[in-house]
Amino acid sequence: MLSRIADSLFWLARYMERAESLLRVTATHNLLSLDKDVNGPLTWRPVLETFTSTNAEEINQISHNSGAALKKLLTDPANSNSLKAIIGKARENARGIQDYITKEVWEEVNSFYHLINQPSLDSRLSNYEAADILDLFTRHSVLYTGITDITMARGTGWGFMNLGKYIERCTETIVLTDKQYALNHYRVDDTKDIMQWRHLLMSLSGYELHLKTYRSYQYTHDVLHQVLFNEDFAHSVIYSLGRIDRHLQDVTKGHISEENAALIRNFGRLHSKVKHMEIDDLTNKSLQPFLETLRHDLLHFTNLLTQKFFSYA
Repeated sequence: MLSRIADSLFWLARYMERAESLLRVTATHNLLSLDKDVNGPLTWRPVLETFTSTNAEEINQISHNSGAALKKLLTDPANSNSLKAIIGKARENARGIQDYITKEVWEEVNSFYHLINQPSLDSRLSNYEAADILDLFTRHSVLYTGITDITMARGTGWGFMNLGKYIERCTETIVLTDKQYALNHYRVDDTKDIMQWRHLLMSLSGYELHLKTYRSYQYTHDVLHQVLFNEDFAHSVIYSLGRIDRHLQDVTKGHISEENAALIRNFGRLHSKVKHMEIDDLTNKSLQPFLETLRHDLLHFTNLLTQKFFSYA
């Protein structure tokens, strides 16, 4: 497969996974903002800091204005990580590889692109329709995932798409976990009510699973176990790393070289770091450095992967 094609497949999947994450976090925050939070009124500051490069002054101006925050996150052309920008980049990648993706995948990406570019969206995000719009976007994101899963051939291209998808998912889980535990000053020994962790769990589609799986009242400890080490949770770090391992083997299979072997070894060290970590090894002092190192190692692996297969840093 040409490196240009592999590159576009990788980034198409990565951008669409990023769009889904942005929508989950935004929809969760919008929903919880309608209720009284245990910590007082919810501010959009953490979401804006995570998904935009907006300066502190502008964040202060819009952090308590849901309409303005939603526009910044979803439709603002000046925000390079807005939903509109992400879907635009996904469509650009899909447009150049239509012979390598199914017609249904292209049509869904194209449909999403035209939906997010409707001129009436900004005004509708400022009123009661905002929740309905977020729900509509989320349905399109889920529809893309389902269409891709049932129509794409399981070849090398599928491997590159899933490498992009799960690298993005793993990165997002690390970032969101770090952000939420930072608000708790990384105190894993604190006993916090489940309501304190509702935002993180709902943003990762894991709230219902948590209630059905974990029976203790050590929510701070249990949530950390779920998002990092629960292999049955589709958005956990260990689950994403397991999928990366599988698809890395797929794209390197039958191509024996020292470069491929070095890439596999590099990922193996990263995977083992999480796979063989004990939850009790993460303390108030070690959690933040662990998450930071994990994110750095994943970024380093991604750079090696892109240099190897796509010929860029």
